[in-house]
Amino acid sequence: MQEPPILPAAPLAYENGDFLNSPDGRVLRILSEYSEPLARFRRERIQDTVVFFGSARFASLSDAEGALTLLDKPGSARPANYEEQKKKVGAAIKMARYYEEARTLAYKLTEWNQTLPYKKYRFVVTSGGGPGIMEAANRGAREAGGKTIGLNIRLPYEQFPNRWITPELNFEFHYFFMRKYWFAYLAKALVIFPGGFGTLDELFEILTLVQTQKLAKKVLVMIYGGKEYWQKILNIDALIEFGAVSPEDRDLYRFADSPDEAFNLLREGLTKFHLQKPATHGADRREEEGPEITPTQPQPHAHNPEMRESQVHDPAQLARVEKGKKR
Repeated sequence: MQEPPILPAAPLAYENGDFLNSPDGRVLRILSEYSEPLARFRRERIQDTVVFFGSARFASLSDAEGALTLLDKPGSARPANYEEQKKKVGAAIKMARYYEEARTLAYKLTEWNQTLPYKKYRFVVTSGGGPGIMEAANRGAREAGGKTIGLNIRLPYEQFPNRWITPELNFEFHYFFMRKYWFAYLAKALVIFPGGFGTLDELFEILTLVQTQKLAKKVLVMIYGGKEYWQKILNIDALIEFGAVSPEDRDLYRFADSPDEAFNLLREGLTKFHLQKPATHGADRREEEGPEITPTQPQPHAHNPEMRESQVHDPAQLARVEKGKKR
């Protein structure tokens, strides 16, 4: 038998692209979307964030007005669907106010957070990294001279990061749930501007975490544009009427209709819940080490068998509990 040729060195596991991109490498890909952002947040001294959500479709006022000017350009032939396009452009101009107001609010918030006497950056304006309201938030923060974070997502149709994100804080995720993790776990407040399915998803996910006390911190939820937009979209009173939520769940969020009103409410809440707590050695150590990764709210019944039993309503499960006690 002829001797086989000398084999080249096998690739190291962490350099093996075929493995890393395979189903077997999924756990490492997930872990990397936790570890790499954490390392970067530590390096950039990010302590916590205020996250802006809203539609990717709302343009700036100048862009919307530019589209109208182009549509009505003298001497140019009108398209066959001119009236339909004119209506869309008119709606874009109307909704552009939210782009400009998100930009203004992010500017005010960043201007304020830069005056706070902390070693790390507090309440850093964060967005999903794309266009529309996301761009407006990053833009306002950058124009105020502050750091600003973009947590982008890789999609089948490409979503490029907007130009206003601080380059060192420009992230791209493959997994939606890891992106959501970083939205939630550094946030001390959320500002929900008018938007569609994605915005509603983020709003209700955070409200659920707050309602069920799964976050051991106070998260302020500010719903912006209540009178004109959200009161037509959200019918919380109907949920209360049908018994799906409790009347006190209205206290989980606040409405605001202007940048000044929203900023004052945010500044008041962030100061009350996150700037006036007495300093402890543990808190000092966390600030030195890196971002404030919020623990899950401890469950008081986790190690209390009697309390666990009191919450069991299934007869078969009760029988199993009794059988276990007799042993």
